[in-house]
Amino acid sequence: MTKLREIMVPGFVHAAKRGSTVSDAVRLMTDRNVGIVAVLDGDHLVGLVSERDVVRRVVAHGGDPTTTKVDEIMTTNIVFAGPDELFQDAVQLMDAANIRHLPVVENGALLSMISVRDLLRVELH
Repeated sequence: MTKLREIMVPGFVHAAKRGSTVSDAVRLMTDRNVGIVAVLDGDHLVGLVSERDVVRRVVAHGGDPTTTKVDEIMTTNIVFAGPDELFQDAVQLMDAANIRHLPVVENGALLSMISVRDLLRVELH
């Protein structure tokens, strides 16, 4: 049985600080070629901002990403898993929550982010 600990890349976390602008978060996503960033308050995970959030919560409403704060659009009802969660359970969790990215958290610390693509690679191999 494969655990997330075996799949995840430790430290694979792209994060914006609470209070950053949406524009800063988008720049980070673009520079790192990722579709989501964690929002941290210190070391504590407080939210997630995805490309979809930016489009639906800012652009679609004529908002200004240079003045809109990530705090205003971030998802705060975060579904996450621990590093010892089984691969199959993570797949089911992501499917049930209809999410494409799953933060891996241990003792309150964000260790990594797992994507559907990461899980697909495990399944293919």
